[in-house]
Amino acid sequence: ITNVDPIRYGLIFERFLNPERISMPDMDIDFADDRRDEVIRYVVDRYGADRVAHIITFGTMGAKAVIRDVARVLGFSYGDADRIAKLVPSFPLNITLDESLEKSPPLAEQVKRDPRVGELWGVAKALEGCTRHASVHASAVVISDEPLMERVPLYKDPKRPELITGFAMGPIEKLGLLKMDFLGLKTLTVITDAARLVREARGIALDPDALPLDDAKTYQLLTEARTFGVFQLESAGMRDALRRLKPQRIEDIIAMVALYRPGPMDLIEEFVNRKHGRSPIAYEHPLMEQHLQETYGIMVYQEQVMRLAADLAGFTLGEADTLRKAMGKKDRDLMATQREKFVAGCKANKIDTRKAERIWDLIEKFAGYGFNKSHAACYGLVAYQTAYLKANYPVEFMAALLTSEMDKTDKIVQYIEECRAMGLRVEPPDVNVSGAQFSVADGAIHFGLAAIKNVGATAIESIVKARTADGAFTSLSDFCVRVDLRLVNRRVGESLIKAGAFDSLEAARAGLLSGLDQAMEAGQRSQRDREEGQASLFEAPGSAGVRGGRSGEPAGAAQPEVSEWPQEELLAYEREVLGFYLSGHPLEQFRDVGRRLGAATAAELAARPAAARVLLLGQIGAFTENSTKSGNRMAFATLELVDGSVPLTIFPEPYRTCAAALRHRGPVLVRGRTDDSDKGRVILAEEIRPLEEALAGSRPAEAGGNGGGQAHTCRIRISAAADAVEAVLASVKAICREHAGRTPLFV
Repeated sequence: ITNVDPIRYGLIFERFLNPERISMPDMDIDFADDRRDEVIRYVVDRYGADRVAHIITFGTMGAKAVIRDVARVLGFSYGDADRIAKLVPSFPLNITLDESLEKSPPLAEQVKRDPRVGELWGVAKALEGCTRHASVHASAVVISDEPLMERVPLYKDPKRPELITGFAMGPIEKLGLLKMDFLGLKTLTVITDAARLVREARGIALDPDALPLDDAKTYQLLTEARTFGVFQLESAGMRDALRRLKPQRIEDIIAMVALYRPGPMDLIEEFVNRKHGRSPIAYEHPLMEQHLQETYGIMVYQEQVMRLAADLAGFTLGEADTLRKAMGKKDRDLMATQREKFVAGCKANKIDTRKAERIWDLIEKFAGYGFNKSHAACYGLVAYQTAYLKANYPVEFMAALLTSEMDKTDKIVQYIEECRAMGLRVEPPDVNVSGAQFSVADGAIHFGLAAIKNVGATAIESIVKARTADGAFTSLSDFCVRVDLRLVNRRVGESLIKAGAFDSLEAARAGLLSGLDQAMEAGQRSQRDREEGQASLFEAPGSAGVRGGRSGEPAGAAQPEVSEWPQEELLAYEREVLGFYLSGHPLEQFRDVGRRLGAATAAELAARPAAARVLLLGQIGAFTENSTKSGNRMAFATLELVDGSVPLTIFPEPYRTCAAALRHRGPVLVRGRTDDSDKGRVILAEEIRPLEEALAGSRPAEAGGNGGGQAHTCRIRISAAADAVEAVLASVKAICREHAGRTPLFV
């Protein structure tokens, strides 16, 4: 359910509800994620607390999960259990153990060869599909016309106050109860926040639902694939598809949302070629053109299949929905019946039987890929809205985007990198400008105070209230006199100083921290005196005595002269309270070296496939050593990159050679492979070397050469006539011989 115009986008009501459909419709509604709770409260108030409930879900033991659980009980090491579980294919979803044995020969070999794995397999098969635990569905809510106690059993979770059904979603629907999915969509919050920031900063009232759909800047941004942070369009694969497609209308964006999924993704190349006239667009029957014209003759949406069945074979839209459902579920018996009905309907409409069968084969081929256009249209429009905001109001959009990911350090780092790439200024937090969230002032993004560790909502509220009432703070002493020190305690003050929130006062952070205790003691005295009604002798009659540093700063609150921390220490403190480096990065000076070596960034890493070989340039953060079951040592570490961080797993064999490098404080080069675990993307490190050692190792012993000179970079142009591997190798060898002993050579 959306506010998208169904007439303009050809959305069919019968896709939702029709006389042929006996089951209740599936209703999904997206709300801004910070207001979803309001909707649930409204429904409870409107229909009654005894008639609205969340729906229980039962977690069952799937193929991978049951292997991990059984392996743990049988005493397998975590590494062995993880290795066996990863041999189970990830596709199709909900694959069974028997299916995985057929599709994964290495898994079948392990089960056959290793008696322990065979035993694990036998127990896992017995337990597969069993209920493992109960939880609550993330979005589903059931609404009844009478008390739910009369209709279904109820379940009480001791940790949750709300009503929960004892039946899962399937039985709830079969009982005829209405289930609705109230989904919290973060992007809707971003759009609302960006519109608010535009209004506050520029005085322009934006209505996201009334944006012009032909904005040239937006389509330029999409064509150039500058879509980092744009809803549905930011993945590396999608950006590549957008560069090729060069969208010029909203219908192209809607189609890409529908096509960029496993299965229909294979159609993207043909879609692009037809759009740009490189492939012909042909229709089996003239009636097909009006429904397939917007997607260049390719069936992309389920609604197109329904329209074709209605126009060509005389189906009612209710019958067409039954056909759509049969195709989606790949029900062979029902499909055979529908085929006969379709061909007969075409014949009645004077369409040749052979042509009707060709059209059916075409429909059958594409319909399995068909996507719900109601979903694609509203998500395509949300994608356009975010692209429009990024193209036309970049500062406000990126501030809203940063606010939405405030609790995810890696995302914040990536978005700040994107801001810098866009030429936007991201200023450190500032007690005289910043609010709780990221804000916009003087054309720059100001860091939100809520993103600083140890700084809570009540402390921020006190800071903003004091600033609004009496203007900007002039010194740390002034700050301590005016804010409520019961809320803004020493820990909060220390975190603000380390994050750079007092930099606008033009005092060294080291000096501010050394004088913090003194300033807070003076502030507490001043506040205590105010509460007791003892105004300073030096204050004007009627003054509240709150303007420390101007009209009555407490004695002894002057800032001590302390030299600033070294840059390395200053950045370390920033990282401690923000989770990352904001005003600089220890690896910034090595960015060009990393680029020359071909080191991947955090953003590029996310786009690499599993098991891809990678080279990374970073700095080792925290690391822990572990023992395997056989007593060998291994380690887990975090590698800090310029634009994020990535977990490393170092197994015993490589750990023996790189244990010392893990304790190196400077930049290191890591070679390894990408791997996807339950917790996300990790790198299985095979080699870790300090950068200077790696570069020195690549430079041969020199005999009077200019080894201290700049590295030589050479580009080899491969012509069509000389693209054989041997020719490339010969060129590389010749260059290596030419430069040996003179300069480092990056190949």
